[in-house]
Amino acid sequence: MVPIDGTIPCVRCSQTVVTSKDHPAGCTLTDVDNPLTKTCFRLDAMALFAPLVLLLCPCLVFAQTVPEKVAVTAGPPVGGGFFPLSEVHRGQSATAWTVFTGSTPEPMDVEILGVLRGARGPGHDMILAQLHGVKPEYTGVVAGMSGSPVYIGNRLVGALSYRIGQFTKDPIAGITPIEQMLEVRDLPIQGPGTKELGTTKQEQRQPGVENMQAMETPLVMGGFSPDAIRFWQHKMAGTGLEMVAAGGIGSASDVETAPSAKAIAGLLPGSAVSAQLVRGDLEIAATCTVTYIDAKQLLACGHSILQAGPVSLPMTTADVVATVASPLNAFKIVNTGETIGAFSEDRDAAIRGIFGARARMIPVHIRVHDAGSDINSKTAERKINVEILDLPALTPQAVAVVLFQSLLQTNDSTAEMSYHVTGSIDLEGYSPSPVDVWAPAGDSTATPMLAALQTGERFQRLYSNGSRTGAVKAVNLDVQAIPRRVEVELEGARLVSGNLVHAGDTVTVEATLRPWHEASRNVRIEVKLPARLGAGNLRLLVSDAGTLDRALDQPRQQSHPASMDAALSQARGQHLADHIYVSLLVPETQAGMEGKTLPSLPLSVANTLEPMRASQDASLNGESAELEADAPAGGVLSGFQLLNLRVEPGGGLN
Repeated sequence: MVPIDGTIPCVRCSQTVVTSKDHPAGCTLTDVDNPLTKTCFRLDAMALFAPLVLLLCPCLVFAQTVPEKVAVTAGPPVGGGFFPLSEVHRGQSATAWTVFTGSTPEPMDVEILGVLRGARGPGHDMILAQLHGVKPEYTGVVAGMSGSPVYIGNRLVGALSYRIGQFTKDPIAGITPIEQMLEVRDLPIQGPGTKELGTTKQEQRQPGVENMQAMETPLVMGGFSPDAIRFWQHKMAGTGLEMVAAGGIGSASDVETAPSAKAIAGLLPGSAVSAQLVRGDLEIAATCTVTYIDAKQLLACGHSILQAGPVSLPMTTADVVATVASPLNAFKIVNTGETIGAFSEDRDAAIRGIFGARARMIPVHIRVHDAGSDINSKTAERKINVEILDLPALTPQAVAVVLFQSLLQTNDSTAEMSYHVTGSIDLEGYSPSPVDVWAPAGDSTATPMLAALQTGERFQRLYSNGSRTGAVKAVNLDVQAIPRRVEVELEGARLVSGNLVHAGDTVTVEATLRPWHEASRNVRIEVKLPARLGAGNLRLLVSDAGTLDRALDQPRQQSHPASMDAALSQARGQHLADHIYVSLLVPETQAGMEGKTLPSLPLSVANTLEPMRASQDASLNGESAELEADAPAGGVLSGFQLLNLRVEPGGGLN
């Protein structure tokens, strides 16, 4: 029927045209654009030739659906504002956007089921919704979908971020309201912090209990073997970072990559983004979905990744290769893309990224020398260069897993392979701290894992020290692979020159060493006795490095953590594990404090240090250990032996 005002709707564009005497009321018009004329067909004529029209121009049947297709390809709404939580109620229809394949967000129908008061904590509500459509009903709620923006009309209401347990048949999701996410947007932009990872672990699912939980943020571990991935999962158990999905290393793994203005311009709400924990020759990245974008920043995920507060992580685009459906845990397979900035906040309601910003990372350079090659040779070495996130709760584990993987990626690796790790940790404001770690082949722990754990522990002592003020500038490691077991046992020791000596004499110690599955051999070491010795009984300690270190600084339960200076002194004072040492044990007071050993103290000084010993700030011992000589042992030595000396009067200073 024609409206009273003489206008009628155009079928093609839903606009109105004016009727005239050439087009009398009572007919419906189809407006056809033509550069020369505009022709109006009578409905009865079209009915007469309808079969012919359908045969020749079947596309006319779909003319009414063209606007809907245009709306879909146009992408998520922009500039529509925010939908207040107070107006959300059951029965509303909404649309969510996420990437299932490639980099283009696709829409999903969303049915609002209601609002769960306090579901995210006191005063933090959650919107409960059900997803509809072929893809979401097939895949369910997908790990990596968190952050997908949800619109009621053209206004943003929040982000998909929670799901109910596992094996649920219906794609039920929780939505973080946009009001809570905007609190993260409005935080002042500041430098990255070094806050510890929160002690709150991922909620453990109990049998028969299905609670709303944050959608997993699957990690992509590009370049890592299954053994290295299992090593990471073991270290990350309970943190929510143990779920690892398939994926590959993207272009942003180049540590020199600058933020791409073109990639920033192509980003949309619903696009996938990644936060890189490790980048370079190896990569660890967490992927979720963009919720909100403005000229300076974006919000994503709808929940935290690391529970770390201020962070500094490279932010990249991500390309979804495939979305894998699974009743246990559906996830997205992704490749990281181009660098677009840095994530600066990791908060309860969202993570925030700043466009164009550069993340502060720790360079780690590893050179692995193949078995049989010289450590100074460059012809038989492999180089691994990465940058690692700067966050105390995760950085030591990241260093360990990168070193572990570096030792695995060779065909020379066997059960009898030993490793010697040397290098340095460069700290701002301090001279480099040396690293010297042996991982001898044995019957218990695999040597690549042993080398990674011990090196990670050495790094953690310095990196996690509470009194450290400067940044870690770099970690440089050289690894020598040795195709045999390197254990050496100290079978015995004796005095070749006899045990009756004078002060200032030179005595000869003969030690019997037995390498693994080899014949024993003798090593002679000459020791010059101090001229200040008085008459009486003395002892010589013939030992490995660990025994000597304990003799110089006896273990004690400290009342407070060691300072940075003490930790550095202790690291620099550790002796080489592949040497044999001869030390003189003199009946004089020795003190150990701040990682240093003070031998042969006067009695007055020892009395002054007595209160510090009571508070466990210092150790006092009635016998001083003085290192007199050492020699190479040909492997990692274990064992010790004490030799007795009788100093006769009349020598040395007497």
